[in-house]
Formats: sequence, structure tokens, C-alpha cells
Amino acid sequence: MTLRIAADKDTGVAVVTLDRPHRLNAVDLATAAELAAVWREFRFDDTVRAVVLTGAGERAFCTGLDRDAVVPQPNSPYMQDDPLLDIGPKANDLWKPVISAVAGMACGGAFYLLGESEFVVADPTAVFFDPHTTYGMVSAYESVLMAHRMPYGEVARMMLMGTAERISAQRAYDIGLVSELASPGGALEAAVACAAVIAGYPTEGVQGTVRALWAAKEAARAQAYAQAPPLIALGNLPAERQAELFAGRRSGAFRTR
Repeated sequence: MTLRIAADKDTGVAVVTLDRPHRLNAVDLATAAELAAVWREFRFDDTVRAVVLTGAGERAFCTGLDRDAVVPQPNSPYMQDDPLLDIGPKANDLWKPVISAVAGMACGGAFYLLGESEFVVADPTAVFFDPHTTYGMVSAYESVLMAHRMPYGEVARMMLMGTAERISAQRAYDIGLVSELASPGGALEAAVACAAVIAGYPTEGVQGTVRALWAAKEAARAQAYAQAPPLIALGNLPAERQAELFAGRRSGAFRTR
């Protein structure tokens, strides 16, 4: 198993932990399947009324799709298989509130998870960035999700600057991506405290509110998602060239703002 699940039946809060710290909690195909299964299981578990999502270790919340994952693609610009499209709670029809607790790096495919969370609590060590353009890839789904959580200029800068810049926890808080800056090492505890409050409210009202909030951006997201497959097919470099660029990356060659 690549996830750890801990549920407190007294508070109604479940904590889902991405448990691949040796891979910076990158999502491989097994983890993607486990995430989808967990969200769908929570739909039927009335003892779980709120969820906190976090990552194991101190270095990363999640660094997106594991680069060793092999995902064959159809030979068409109109069709694409993306294993991360189904890793979020909303994609699995879960309308219980999900709060993300972020420490360390959250980048690339991590935005599939952050984009489907109700809000984000961050440790001071948290940093956010998107490496797609640096390695010759189109940031499509990630950009759509973050465009609904951040001012346009901020998300455009993050996506276009690639690995050259990282958004600090403080900056993420200032622009609204993060709702709370916790004390050092305290992001998970702060997120669980929020989840416990929410889990104590009547479930019908809470879940209806979650559904209403998602409806406010659902139509625009669906329209934008429809453009993603051809944009990615036309804009991505061949996988071999992407791998060359990734292999040639320079450690520490970025600024944090």
C-alpha cells in the first residue's frame, strides 16, 4: 500500500497520507488507483465526515506523477490517458470536505489534489511550483485547477516560470492559495483541528455546501479540460527529449519568492 489511512470515529476525521517519502510522495499508478478507491470508500462510510490529506516525511507533500510510471498514449491529439484525472475526491463523487496539509514541495500533479481540496493549510517549509514548461510539457489540467484558486497573474507566472521559481508558503498565503500558515511542523495538527470542527456540524449542510462551492467553478473547469488533450498532444516534446531535459536539471537553480 502507498497510502496510510487513519480514522478517528469520535471526531469523524480521517487522515489520508501519501506514503512514498523515498519518491517525494510522487503518485505512481498503484497510488493513483488507491486514491480513487479510498475516496469512493469514504462515500459509504458515515463515520468519516471530514478528511485531511497530507504527505509522509518533511521534504514533500507530493511531486506529481512518478516519472517512472509508464502511461501508453493513443496516437491522436484528441485522446489522452491521464492517470491523475481520477485521483481527487471530486472526480470520485465525494462531497465530504477535504483539507490539504502541506509541508515541503507541492508541485506539478500535486495540483490535482490541491485543486480538489476545500482549502490548504501549510507549514512554513511549503513551496509550490510547476515544472512542466521547463521539461517541454504543457501545463494544462494543473493550470486550470490553479486558475480557480489563485489570481491569474500569479498562476500564469508559476506555470510559465517552471523550475526557475518557487512560491513560498508566505507568498501562497498572501495570494490566497493557502488559507492558514501553521507553526513549524504544525500543518497536519492545524488541518485536523479545522476538520474536527467541520465534522461536528450536521453532515447534510456541510456536504451541500461543498457541492455548491464546486458547482461555482465546475462548468468552466469542464470546458477548459476539454481543450487539454489536443493542447498537450501538440505542445509536449517527445518523451525522450523530456527525459533529457529532466536529467540535465541543475539542483538549487531556483529562487523562492
